[in-house]
Amino acid sequence: MLRRDPLFFISKRREKVIRKQTLQIRLVFISIVLVIFILAGCAVEKRTYWRDPKTALALQYWMPENQVLKYQTSAKQTQIIEVMGQSVEVETEKTIEFSVKSKGLKENNLLLEVTIDSMSIKITSPQGDLSPDQSTVIGKSFDMTLSILGKEMDLSGADSIKYDLGPGDKRSISADFQALFPNLAGRPVKIGDTWTTKDTITEKSDNGEVRINLESVNTLEGFETVNGLECVKITAVVTGTLGGEGYEQGMDLTFKGEIKGTDTWYFAYMKGIFVKMITDVSTEGTITTSGAQSMTIPMTQEMKIEVKLIK
Repeated sequence: MLRRDPLFFISKRREKVIRKQTLQIRLVFISIVLVIFILAGCAVEKRTYWRDPKTALALQYWMPENQVLKYQTSAKQTQIIEVMGQSVEVETEKTIEFSVKSKGLKENNLLLEVTIDSMSIKITSPQGDLSPDQSTVIGKSFDMTLSILGKEMDLSGADSIKYDLGPGDKRSISADFQALFPNLAGRPVKIGDTWTTKDTITEKSDNGEVRINLESVNTLEGFETVNGLECVKITAVVTGTLGGEGYEQGMDLTFKGEIKGTDTWYFAYMKGIFVKMITDVSTEGTITTSGAQSMTIPMTQEMKIEVKLIK
């Protein structure tokens, strides 16, 4: 029988140990490489972080630098006031098409350039129809800072872009964009989850100022494909208040009102893009006049707004 040197067996045992340790080191190294690769991918893309829709979604806005999105806003408002027993109805239709271009990120916020591509307004009243010329705003741009959760934090330059709403009545474009993007939850949400958001809109004109405070209770209802994009569908119950002051034909005016309504909106959760929203709201309030003649005028408003991604 061939006998082997004890050192031979020791050497073989050591070789097996070294081989096992080498395999473990390789596995650890591969794991580290995979982690680094995943982290690097996340760092480069910084896209919306999303999970299995059956568990929860962490929604956020995302637009890579130089990406351009085109939207259209269509609004129809019917206002009825009661003056000395007579009902006066005024209907306003407004359409705006605009482009949103990403200028990159700053402190984890999106820097956007908004350009007005087209705009039209039609006013129908007992005095007739009026379609003010809006050519002065076409092609005008302003900057917007948007948080990844959809909060409009700065609209630099929007206040100086004004349009005509009739003789002696110029208004800033700013109010149309102060609450344009719906606000996200800021935490992972699943079907049936709710979150509450608040918005403030201030509309300034040559004759006064109107302030609108809104609160929306949002609910993630489910999933739908809109314009070829996989979206979450979210509904919201909206409540709020209207207040303000103005001046017209020698009279000081004070506005007060209560707002209620609903939103239905769609968000492409894998791309981080707002796709569509339909808003129905009504307002009941009063206009109080003071000066040569004081009176309180009942007022109701019905408004439907649709904002949609068109390109």
